[in-house]
Amino acid sequence: MNILQNIDNWDKNAVAWINAHHTAWLDSLMVFASKTNVWIPFYAILLILLLRIHKQKSVFFVLGIALVITLADQTTSSLMKPFFERLRPCHWQGWQVPLHLPDGCGGQYGFASSHAANTFGLAMFWWLWLKKFYRMAWLLFLWAGVVSFSRVYLAAHYPTDVLVGAMLGAFFAWAVFKFPEKVLKV
Repeated sequence: MNILQNIDNWDKNAVAWINAHHTAWLDSLMVFASKTNVWIPFYAILLILLLRIHKQKSVFFVLGIALVITLADQTTSSLMKPFFERLRPCHWQGWQVPLHLPDGCGGQYGFASSHAANTFGLAMFWWLWLKKFYRMAWLLFLWAGVVSFSRVYLAAHYPTDVLVGAMLGAFFAWAVFKFPEKVLKV
């Protein structure tokens, strides 16, 4: 058995175990956490906080976040998912026990997770930009972790889909943050 088969087996076992431990209240919480539109008030609060802290410089932060999210989302959705064609857990037919799917299934392919890439990209960019606000940063990483876990709980992604998405989002945040400094010598 090669390493990719071992990872695939571990992923499937992890999804099966997590999915088997579902509860009604956790179903509701995970569906809520996974919906992108419910986070709009949270984003609005972050934007207001940012405007109060940095005023005119906020435009650079907003442009940076837009670039990070675009890179993370398009890389995962438009490049990786069609290239790797890894079925989401909810589309894989080999389960011995049917999965519990409180939020349906979604698209066919899941590698890598756009939710994880986008949320960890936002959290990392915020942390890099506003290092003196560490308390806010750990809350954003906690939020990104909950959103990412919700994707595994809902059987929309395997743990490695989420892990790779999170690393990709964090990398894009770092690259967008460092680009002016390293390339433009600002």
